[in-house]
Amino acid sequence: MAETLTHRRVLNIALPIVLSNATVPILGAVDTGVVGQMGAAAPIGAVGIGATILTALYWIFGFLRMGTTGFAAQALGRGDHAEGAAILTRGLAIAALGGLAIIALQWPLFTVGFLLSPASAEVEGLARDYMAIRVWSAPALIAIYAITGWLIAAERTRAVLVLQLVMNGLNIGLDLLFVLQLGWGVEGVAIATFIAEWSGLVLGLWFCRGAFDSPAWRDWARVLDPASLRHFAQVNTDILIRSLLLQAIFVSFLLLGARFGDVPLAANQILLQFMSITAFALDGFAFAAETLVGQAMGARRRAALRRAAVLCSVWAFVSGALLAVVFAGFGGAIIDVMTTAEPVRETARIYLSYMVLAPVLGVAPFMLDGIFIGATRTRDMRNMMAVSALIYAVAAAMLMPIFGNHGLWVAMLVSFVARAVTLGLRYRALEASAAA
Repeated sequence: MAETLTHRRVLNIALPIVLSNATVPILGAVDTGVVGQMGAAAPIGAVGIGATILTALYWIFGFLRMGTTGFAAQALGRGDHAEGAAILTRGLAIAALGGLAIIALQWPLFTVGFLLSPASAEVEGLARDYMAIRVWSAPALIAIYAITGWLIAAERTRAVLVLQLVMNGLNIGLDLLFVLQLGWGVEGVAIATFIAEWSGLVLGLWFCRGAFDSPAWRDWARVLDPASLRHFAQVNTDILIRSLLLQAIFVSFLLLGARFGDVPLAANQILLQFMSITAFALDGFAFAAETLVGQAMGARRRAALRRAAVLCSVWAFVSGALLAVVFAGFGGAIIDVMTTAEPVRETARIYLSYMVLAPVLGVAPFMLDGIFIGATRTRDMRNMMAVSALIYAVAAAMLMPIFGNHGLWVAMLVSFVARAVTLGLRYRALEASAAA
């Protein structure tokens, strides 16, 4: 934390993440587009359902990104570069074990996935072909979570951006070659992703090469220290539980929305894309908070922690306000691009005002998540997320019978406020712990 904490420093961390996030939907669109050229519906459905099941499996290990950032940032903050290198190895080892477990258990895992997402025999067959190839890059993709977290902690988010661009660019290029030129179909899409993910791991390890200059990265007594592993497991378990609860809110939102008919369900799905845009924009500043708060916590500098929280939050509020203005002014046009169905367009416009509020109300919970991850105060995150999920459930149960889909949207926004208030009440204790 010797470097001065300025607005420029915050933006240097945040903006590459925002740009990196912007590339994510492009790859999905290209995957869908190339198989769409095959002239049949089944390949499109197969790639969609196969990617969804695999993403859900890999997402379980998303805690590696957040946990690695918090621990590595604190190690760097206290100048313990040996521990920083050991944390990277620890994350990579967990990724290898997790990836191999998914490969070993692929048959029962895929079977459960299809039970939850039933499809026609043709689509399921093609999806299994796709997944049987892609699953072999599970260790690489999960390892990239740990690498990304480590690079963010080191404030090397430009490397994260380059990693994302290279992976997605290679994937897109191979999609076009394997599917459109060589005619490999759904399997071609899977092979393209397999190659891109293993290539991404190699590039990511190269970006982290500084950590391997120290012998500490292979100091197995340090890497496998029981106390460190227990703490790592505790923090990451808390993050996993918190993430599952958050995911439950969004999944239940879609399921509950289905009660109001196909058109409101479709409108809700379109408006959730506005939420995704909001998340992509605010993630960068939340990640900056993780890094800078973590470093301040490691250095035991309470004033630096507060300044990091304030500076990152200021830029997040600016971004949230700008998004609210864009959604208010151009939301209707964005809806029209997403669907040509006129009833869905009209219904989505009815609920567009909630999307104007979402970026503003979402700033505080996003930033507090980043602050608490950086400080590795994950028990508070877990507990307050449980309280917020309960408040959401109560709000939905009370409001939906009276206001229908409007009540459901209000309940979602209430969950944002609940997360902000409950975590906000724990912030003073977090800040005090930095000076302990």
